[in-house]
Amino acid sequence: MPVIRQQRFPRARASVRAARQFAGDALAEWGVGERRDDIRLCVSEMAANAVLHGAPAGREFCVRLVREEGVLWIEVRDSGPGCPVVEYADPEAQRGRGLWLVTALADEFEVRDEGVGKSARAGFKTGIS
Repeated sequence: MPVIRQQRFPRARASVRAARQFAGDALAEWGVGERRDDIRLCVSEMAANAVLHGAPAGREFCVRLVREEGVLWIEVRDSGPGCPVVEYADPEAQRGRGLWLVTALADEFEVRDEGVGKSARAGFKTGIS
């Protein structure tokens, strides 16, 4: 049976750090050490994407962690329009690599239309049960 932790965050830059801390706390509680840094980095990148591009002003976004046998899922959902795009930024660009990093580190990545908004979801194969 999956174990789930989720928390809502305001559309604010400080929420990226708070989301990373939330994920780190959940991983520690679950005893997940394997791939911990990769998972926390991906939470940061996905939360930053929600803050900068996804959640409308005055709205929140939600970070959800789902622990299933052999896999840990990160889901970041916001109510904004549009769909995140994985970009391959120019080497000189100052931004635009966040979701590229997520797809490079995660074993799976997908974006789902939620009717109102969307969810970005990354999966990490682990030895957890």
